[in-house]
Amino acid sequence: MDIDKARFTLRIPKEMLEKFSYIAGYNGRTKNKELERMIISRIKGFENKHGEITIPPEHQE
Repeated sequence: MDIDKARFTLRIPKEMLEKFSYIAGYNGRTKNKELERMIISRIKGFENKHGEITIPPEHQE
C-alpha cells in the first residue's frame, strides 16, 4: 500500500454495495477506483462553488 494513502472503512447496506459494484464494473473500474472518482468529482464541485479547501498541517493525516 502506498505510504500516502489512507484506509477508510465504510458501512452501507448490502444491496447498496451490490448496486455500486455493478456500476463500478459497468465503468470498468474496481469499487475502490469508482469511489475515488466519485469523491474527486464531489470535491471539485464543492470547491468550484465554495473555493479551494485548504487543510492545515496539524489536521493532515
